[in-house]
Amino acid sequence: MTLEVVTFGCRLNIVEGEAIRRQAEAAGITDMAIVNSCAVTAEATRQARQAIRRLRRERPDRPVIVTGCAAQIEPGRFAEMPETARVIGNAEKMQGATWTALARSNSLAAATDGPAAEKIAVGDIMAQTMLGAVQNGRSTTQTRGFVQVQNGCDHRCTFCVIPFGRGNSRSLAIDSVVAQCRTLSEAGAREIVLTGVDLTSYGRDLDGAPTLGRLVRAILCALPELPRLRLSSIDAVEVDDDLREAIATESRLMPHLHLSLQAGDDLILKRMKRRHGRDDAIRFCAEMRALRPDIAFGADLIAGFPTEDEAMFRRSLDLIAECGLSFVHVFPYSARPGTPAARMPQLQGEIVSERAGRLREAAAAAHAAHLGARLGKPLSVLTERGNTGRAEDFTLVRFGRDIAAGEIVQVLAGAADRRALLAA
Repeated sequence: MTLEVVTFGCRLNIVEGEAIRRQAEAAGITDMAIVNSCAVTAEATRQARQAIRRLRRERPDRPVIVTGCAAQIEPGRFAEMPETARVIGNAEKMQGATWTALARSNSLAAATDGPAAEKIAVGDIMAQTMLGAVQNGRSTTQTRGFVQVQNGCDHRCTFCVIPFGRGNSRSLAIDSVVAQCRTLSEAGAREIVLTGVDLTSYGRDLDGAPTLGRLVRAILCALPELPRLRLSSIDAVEVDDDLREAIATESRLMPHLHLSLQAGDDLILKRMKRRHGRDDAIRFCAEMRALRPDIAFGADLIAGFPTEDEAMFRRSLDLIAECGLSFVHVFPYSARPGTPAARMPQLQGEIVSERAGRLREAAAAAHAAHLGARLGKPLSVLTERGNTGRAEDFTLVRFGRDIAAGEIVQVLAGAADRRALLAA
């Protein structure tokens, strides 16, 4: 008998996956497979469906429950799968009562044979107006804790379905965030990561409209014993003055920003309905580097967006160097049903794949340069399981010896492989 949670997608989904596991265990569930799906690309949805089939094939006697963004957006599609026992919405998955009811159900084993409509427990995510605290506990690395401070998105980028899986933007009050951070710190977390769907929109729905920068300052002030605070993906155009000041002056706020850039051509950015231009991205990185010289940047870039020609693509390719990006996530464009971009003239799959490959090559070269620039320089590294660790700027470090997780050590790396610095 095993409880298995399989999570796809973003860091926020990982946080929620751990919360699902704890709620299911608290409800007394001991034998169930739960797939926490992602909808950001067609490939992510395909992988979720593949996992559902595999889990059922491996254990035909164990019910498979499906939740997450893909389940929220396309509940009928997952309910029609004969391997699925229940489809649970994104709001419902965070409610303990959902898992208590499933634990008490005597019909899950037979549910796969029932009508698809009877399998679905998915509410209107757009009706969600408040965000409850996710008691996520420690991460599996035992060094880092994650706190969901925001969920949902009020923007409607033309390629993105995530708002329809997550709902509108809603935030967790500062006091609640600080309390969660304190709990994690007291449990031994040496680093806390703030997560959200649109993190820099934090606070607009709260009384007084506190900003993300104000939240960061409140956490660092309330927890002087916390060595590290890190941000997940942000939208540069939304960075507030308090956050700029914190980046410049708070050494415990880690010098690593992952930016939602998506493209480097102004017309493509306009067709994506993004709120920044190419020059805005380049200027932001230069300004942040002036404030914090040791800062490193990551970014998301999409290859092969509809109507993108070679010159437009080259501007995205060149953005890696012009922004000084060190960690790049490349996404081949994937048409999502119901989005405006899916109705635009599409590129051939071969072109999309080829451009994604060129972006990855440029990203790999930029990362290699990033690693090379840190050879022989002192780095403060938070150790993790598997004899690895992360420097303050998120550089991965591998140790050539056994080292305990959860320590902050000073490192001088003398070599590097394709992904990491190598330390003695």
